[in-house]
Amino acid sequence: MSAAEAPGHNVAIDPERLWQTIMETARIGATSKGGICRLALTDLDRQVRDWFIARCREAGCSVSFDDMGNIFARRPGRNPSLPPIAIGSHLDTQPTGGKYDGIIGVLAGLEVLRALNEAGVETEAPIEVINWTNEEGSRFAPAMLASGVFAGAFTRDWALARADRNGETFGAALDAIGYRGEAPCGEHPLSAHFELHIEQGPILEDEGKTIGVVTGVQGMRWYEVTVTGREGHAGATPMRLRQDALLCAARMIQSVEAIAQAHAPDAVGTVGLIENRPNSRNVVPGDVFFTVDLRYPDDAVLEVMERAMHEAFARDAGGLPLSIERVWNNPAIIFHPDCVGAVRDAAAALGFPTREIVSGAGHDSAYTARVVPTSMIFVPCAGGLSHNEAESAEKEDVAAGAAVLLRAVLAFDRRLASGGG
Repeated sequence: MSAAEAPGHNVAIDPERLWQTIMETARIGATSKGGICRLALTDLDRQVRDWFIARCREAGCSVSFDDMGNIFARRPGRNPSLPPIAIGSHLDTQPTGGKYDGIIGVLAGLEVLRALNEAGVETEAPIEVINWTNEEGSRFAPAMLASGVFAGAFTRDWALARADRNGETFGAALDAIGYRGEAPCGEHPLSAHFELHIEQGPILEDEGKTIGVVTGVQGMRWYEVTVTGREGHAGATPMRLRQDALLCAARMIQSVEAIAQAHAPDAVGTVGLIENRPNSRNVVPGDVFFTVDLRYPDDAVLEVMERAMHEAFARDAGGLPLSIERVWNNPAIIFHPDCVGAVRDAAAALGFPTREIVSGAGHDSAYTARVVPTSMIFVPCAGGLSHNEAESAEKEDVAAGAAVLLRAVLAFDRRLASGGG
């Protein structure tokens, strides 16, 4: 049996076609260092969406999008009354993103459709490939914004009003690229949701495993922090009389590191965005804005970390005015056993080295899991590097992940056909 063969059907993934498709889309927003800058709801995002829709229509799919810009490409099934089995991920990237993060999940879904067409396979349920809007959260915070609305974690109006750092709202940007549909987000039933993704960490590569059977996603919380001091002349303001906001922020950043280390090895804490104002070399900083990202697999421990952060920041501020806003709380998720089992069985049947793993990164599947049976498939990425232009994955590993995806989707479809969904 070939790596991409599905039981009961002469259907197989074409690794070379999948790889060439990935490389083709990588030209949209390509950076000089070999990565992609394709922020959500920019014109480059519009270009890759247009490309995706054209390819899906070529594959015989009907295409629709909802009022959050999520795209649904549907291949019909034998029983149109069944909600589709979805394969979903995202095509937006970080400012210095790679070619694979999210992208292989959407394009592997397209490859599954193509493989089914070539083999003449009629599934019981429709099969649907989804591009979720603004998964990365780089332009519009929080991450996974549109899948969050789909799952009821956010209201549509709140999400549409989210603004980027230049003040443009999500809704205005969505209108600007012409992708605000009429269908209300969330009113689109699914039978299941599967997502293929690079691991974005080093575990699979380190252990020599080809497939990660993802059993869930760790809890994560995002915060926006502002500490306010007072500008002063760098040469004329004595050290003892300064109200240096950046100095206080530096202490807070060290506290984030200390809190994560105190709950190691599973905890992580990150300050990834800093705005220092007025940002002049000879002015004592008067105002600093920064973000905090805390993650842990257990929500109770994450709560302890949050309390510790508030206590530390109050101390570190040294009496200066301080604002801390939690802008995102994504609880720890356990994926559905039927979907996890389908992935596990598919990987075992194809003979790939496999291990179970909890995702350290957030994914759209963390939200779909709230409303529909969901699971994920991980494949290795070189050095565990992601959110980086040097992000890299092997063609054989991506093809293996797509093969597992195809087999798991067909197994779930057989389950639906037998009345076991």
